[in-house]
Amino acid sequence: MRIRIVDAFTDRPFSGNPAGVMLLDAFPDDEWLQKVAMEVNHAETAFAHRLPEGGEADWALRWFTPAAEVAMCGHATLATAHVLATTGAHQGPVRLATRSGVLLATPREDGSITLDFPTAPLTGTAVPDGVAEALGAEPRTAFDTGPNVGDLLLELPDEKTVRGLAPDLKAIGAYSSRGIIATARAEDPSRGYDFVSRCFFPNLGIDEDPVTGSAHTALAPYWSPRLGSAELTGLQASPRSGRVRVELRGDRTLLSGRAVTVIDGELLA
Repeated sequence: MRIRIVDAFTDRPFSGNPAGVMLLDAFPDDEWLQKVAMEVNHAETAFAHRLPEGGEADWALRWFTPAAEVAMCGHATLATAHVLATTGAHQGPVRLATRSGVLLATPREDGSITLDFPTAPLTGTAVPDGVAEALGAEPRTAFDTGPNVGDLLLELPDEKTVRGLAPDLKAIGAYSSRGIIATARAEDPSRGYDFVSRCFFPNLGIDEDPVTGSAHTALAPYWSPRLGSAELTGLQASPRSGRVRVELRGDRTLLSGRAVTVIDGELLA
């Protein structure tokens, strides 16, 4: 079976967020899918298979971290859409049936891909006791991001604070089902981004995720009213780094970026 490693939300290899992608005839049992994801050992591995014509979706899609299946993953969806488009497995917009409903991925003439995802419902909450110590910084605000994302969203004082975080990963796992999104306004928007973020998901076996599409379905509704625009660019300031263009459309959020295939091989197991 063919397996590919794709760097998502980047236009160059060895940056952005890597994802495994496998196009299958059908989904094997969950144990096998989990073992493959553990072997690939990236934040997510995406498994997809074609659906019969005439239905509400064209392909079925599932995402697994090395430790568990997840309800939503932006970068592995972008990686899958990239593989479908570049291999000719699917032409034009593709509808993907997932645990988060039917998601639309649309290739653009400039080589980017736009994902149509549900906007995360944000609920303000008190900053939990101990989270500042666990994160290593004092948050200004805290928001729950709902069941699909499953993170605690924390705004920090400035970009420098976000970039300098060195959290206690074991401790921050206690504050949400997946992990923590730390964010701040961009220090200098002329650099081409409006806000920064970093994402820590110890509960899924991911210390720090390089670029997180699903987190931007929460970052878009958070920053849009604060920065006065429905269209923004986020920089995820991980060591690999990557940019996500977002457009807030009510209960839907558009995420746009590029992807690069870096490994194309054969799974023998």
